[in-house]
Amino acid sequence: DMAEPIQQLTRNNNPQERQTVPFTLIQRKEKLGDLLYEKRQYGKAKWACIKMKEKQYEQSICLGFMKLMRYICEQNSSGLYLGITIPIVTIVHTNEAQSEMTQAVTVAYYLPEVLQDEPPHPFDSDIIIEEWPSTIVYSR
Repeated sequence: DMAEPIQQLTRNNNPQERQTVPFTLIQRKEKLGDLLYEKRQYGKAKWACIKMKEKQYEQSICLGFMKLMRYICEQNSSGLYLGITIPIVTIVHTNEAQSEMTQAVTVAYYLPEVLQDEPPHPFDSDIIIEEWPSTIVYSR
């Protein structure tokens, strides 16, 4: 099922073609020289998002990522490989009281700069194109 997307990604696996999502570094936390996390601010942008709710958190992330990869690798209205942007963002959801995590996660792919004005439509109806406001993200 993932053979074609993986082949497409491998054919296009030129590190120079990977676009880093533009951000402003707010804070960097290190311990004994090792990076623990960075706090980043990302500007307003369009993202392809999928919300998953499997029994295990890891399953949700993997399945969401695979669906996004199909969108990136030609299963979109342009029929083209869209290119890789990094990082792929995972949003962990909490209950209303924000006291515990839920099983739901959102996996999101930043649409490359050239696609921000008119993103290709996904064939998978579970994938939604959203415009996010400026956002704070913690990265490891």
